Amino acid sequence: MLKRCFLMSVLSAALLSVTAHAQPSVQPLSPELAQRSSITADGALRKELAYGIYQMAYSASEKALYVASAEMLDGVRGGALYKLDPQTLDVLGVIHTDESNFGLSSNAEGNVLFMTNSLNPAVARVELGEKGGLKRTPFSNMGTDGFKVGPRTVKLDEAHKRLYVGGVGNPAVIWVLDESSMEVLNTIENAGKWVTGLLLDTDHRRMYAGNGDGEVLVIDTDKNQIQQRWKPAGDKPAILLNFALDPKRNRLYATENQHQKTVYVLDASTGKLLEQLDVGDALDIVYNPKRDELYVSHRQQGKVSVLDAGSYAKKAEYSLPAHPNSLLLGPDDQLYVTVKAPFTPDHKVSARESVVRIDLSKI
Repeated sequence: MLKRCFLMSVLSAALLSVTAHAQPSVQPLSPELAQRSSITADGALRKELAYGIYQMAYSASEKALYVASAEMLDGVRGGALYKLDPQTLDVLGVIHTDESNFGLSSNAEGNVLFMTNSLNPAVARVELGEKGGLKRTPFSNMGTDGFKVGPRTVKLDEAHKRLYVGGVGNPAVIWVLDESSMEVLNTIENAGKWVTGLLLDTDHRRMYAGNGDGEVLVIDTDKNQIQQRWKPAGDKPAILLNFALDPKRNRLYATENQHQKTVYVLDASTGKLLEQLDVGDALDIVYNPKRDELYVSHRQQGKVSVLDAGSYAKKAEYSLPAHPNSLLLGPDDQLYVTVKAPFTPDHKVSARESVVRIDLSKI
């Protein structure tokens, strides 16, 4: 079990039915915790937040940043969704949940969040606002190792009202759900080992999925079938984690953090390997079309880099120890980063983890 907990955290680092839960409670944090922040040497705003934070989502309707937390402390059950002021990062409130949270995304309006519960495998739909409710769909797929397949990344296809959830397991799957009812409509199987990152290309009605076999799966979202399988690392070991897409240049970026420690640049239509970026370990990646920049988190280096998307020249670098993890591009040229703390020997979190805001307009 400890090995599985560690795997699910690092791959930050899984009865198919719908159940309704009670309305989540919303409570503010203490003033001392809500105000604990600092300015880094590179000029970023850093807020100490909680134990076990992972992915983020921005709510346009509430003009707030939400952060998923697994609350990985001894004696603590359940998790939380923290609501932050997007400028000050002060805590505006917290939604307590009865499961630990990992993946997070939002609909376009920003009044609904979707989150994955990786260790007690399920995905949940959370309606924001005082009267918001929660629907959760548990998963029961089993891997050959005897563990349930754990959901990691969740992405919403707004046009088709479908929710895609990648499962970390061996073999892995991708679940397809109805966005409103949270009913499982389809399960995409034969997805290799450990489906990690997902990226929707709605213009071309396809989705990219990465896995621990070093594959990029190209999925037809009309048929919900795998159409192509690309291996940018060839026969070398690789765990592809996250993606970014530059539609203007038709480039797909895939990060590898464990073995090859690089960013693969692929032709988004054919999978042809165009280049490997010599940036070292790379966990999350985001493309900003407005500024024509790439943002990469380097978990092992403790840094976030800003690259020119045309030349790949480094424009800026932010030192954010210990382990920068997930990235989110917000409005008004703001980049948000979750920063992980080292794990204890029993795979709990050793210190309070942070959220960072980088003002890109100052680069």
